[in-house]
Amino acid sequence: MRVNTTQRNHMSDQELLQLYLREQDNSWLGVLLQRYTLLLFGVCMKYLKDETEAQDAVQQIFLKVIQEVHKYKIDYFKSWLYTVAKNYCLSVLRDRKSKIPVELNENDLEDSAEPLSEETAEISPEVLQNALNALSPEQRQSVTLFYLEKKSYQDISESQGYSLMQVKSFIQNGKRNLKLLIQKIVRESKKTND
Repeated sequence: MRVNTTQRNHMSDQELLQLYLREQDNSWLGVLLQRYTLLLFGVCMKYLKDETEAQDAVQQIFLKVIQEVHKYKIDYFKSWLYTVAKNYCLSVLRDRKSKIPVELNENDLEDSAEPLSEETAEISPEVLQNALNALSPEQRQSVTLFYLEKKSYQDISESQGYSLMQVKSFIQNGKRNLKLLIQKIVRESKKTND
């Protein structure tokens, strides 16, 4: 289909996406991605807080979109792209933190019993596994997939059959419960050792 630049720029996201999917011509997807380059850069800056890293992330997100766009039924490209960008940035941030306890030690949980002390910041794999085993199956599965396997909310939703809201809830509640369980196990262990 021959379309001039002016016509391309006036096409809707859905029209461009459909043309790309039908013709497998990357130029259609290129026009679509170019529209949202600044949005992607803004999202990446918000999460990564580094201009060079954000620029690199935008390029990686472009590649990810090219590889995965055909796998999904996308009704609102801009929203889908934002989610892809956010999940990519979160995965970068998770990769920076090589140990789960760092993530679990954040003091942003209003209802946590007490912050973990310095000596409990490095917990043993056995303690972590016991605490994970005490979670509900949904929470355990979601927390494991998100933190250990670095899956996105979308990936977990699709593989486990939960809604995105359920996944978010399982992860948030699982994280809170895991922290409380770890604290309990450590306290009981200290009592036994004293």
